[in-house]
Amino acid sequence: MADPQFEVRPWGSFTVLDDKQTHKVKSLTVHPGHRLSYQRHERRAEHWFVVTGIATITIDDEVHTVRRGEYIDIPTMAWHRIENLGDDELTFIEVQHGSYFGEDDIERRADDYGRT
Repeated sequence: MADPQFEVRPWGSFTVLDDKQTHKVKSLTVHPGHRLSYQRHERRAEHWFVVTGIATITIDDEVHTVRRGEYIDIPTMAWHRIENLGDDELTFIEVQHGSYFGEDDIERRADDYGRT
């Protein structure tokens, strides 16, 4: 991969740092008061490491608080979302591992921005 891929989303942005057959690594920033969709993936699991801010993470309807320097693992097919309830930007590193890492491997159960 030559240059990092940067994309803006309604909740913030992400940059793809590494994209291989075996894994994908992203840096994601979530704006204060925003959250990602409540979603799951059929073909990948994820490992989230919080770099800045405090993350409120829901996995299969169980809520976790993850602070800077802490991490959480998201199993394949687990419903999950991350939200920023704080006043500062939330940045975390996402390591995806599994058999497929495309953005079309997202099944959404709920989304604040009307995406399906």
